[in-house]
Amino acid sequence: MNAIHYQYYNTPFGELILGSFEGKLCLCDWRYRKARRVIDSRLQNGLKASMKEQDCPVLVNTKQQLDEYFNRQRQTFELPLLTVGTDFQKSVWQALIDVPFGNTSTYLKLAETIKNKSAIRAVANANGANALSIIIPCHRIIGSNGKMVGYAGGLPTKEKLLTLENDLFAA
Repeated sequence: MNAIHYQYYNTPFGELILGSFEGKLCLCDWRYRKARRVIDSRLQNGLKASMKEQDCPVLVNTKQQLDEYFNRQRQTFELPLLTVGTDFQKSVWQALIDVPFGNTSTYLKLAETIKNKSAIRAVANANGANALSIIIPCHRIIGSNGKMVGYAGGLPTKEKLLTLENDLFAA
């Protein structure tokens, strides 16, 4: 059977689980999030693979790039990505990648970006189903009222990530 190779990675803001499949990163998510089983199940079913704790070059590279991000030395990630979800979810995740570093957007703006303004709730659900946290920057999405809204790593973590990005290259 095919395998999703995974490793745990400690960040300054909490523990992530990283996973790769056939040389591409398919998982970078908060280890203790509420939807952990749902996300893992979607990946395993979608890829017809089981989870196997093992390192590989993609995970080594991901850890290095995340270290650089948390050490304020990286704004963008250069990793081969594999997203597992519906076409709609993938369109939302692509729109998330396009939210510039150090900026925020809203669910409404994301819905407008994918040309489906009435799909705000579905966009929010797709955002929550993102298995590539930080790499696909769902933490950059805030409520239309400017307030912090749901995040798999918790709102305090979301605030820390946004602060990190806003302060990244500040003198």
